[in-house]
Amino acid sequence: MGNKLFVGNLPYSVTQEQLKDMFTSYGEITEALVVMDRLTGRSKGFGFVTFADETACKNAMTEMNGKDVEGKALTVNEARQMGDRPKRSFGGDRHGGSGGGDYGDRPRRSFNNRY
Repeated sequence: MGNKLFVGNLPYSVTQEQLKDMFTSYGEITEALVVMDRLTGRSKGFGFVTFADETACKNAMTEMNGKDVEGKALTVNEARQMGDRPKRSFGGDRHGGSGGGDYGDRPRRSFNNRY
């Protein structure tokens, strides 16, 4: 296990400093990060906490998972690398389009191919 935790289901009002304060009783924290939306500047409702010690990280994960913060039960587990996550499908066809009707053998209409 690493020293980094994923903290999900955070209230949108929680700041990075508050996130750090929630976990300081378990050990030395090297980084606390609340992920923000670039467009709105608002919290996305999750963050990461990195501990200096692996044992402290395990204890914090066990103790904080499911803890109620402002009426929301936190989800706390080991952070994974971006590449380790399962692929997500957003629907559409396998060529990256949004699907649409069945054109059969007829080519799709384009501005250069009118009939």
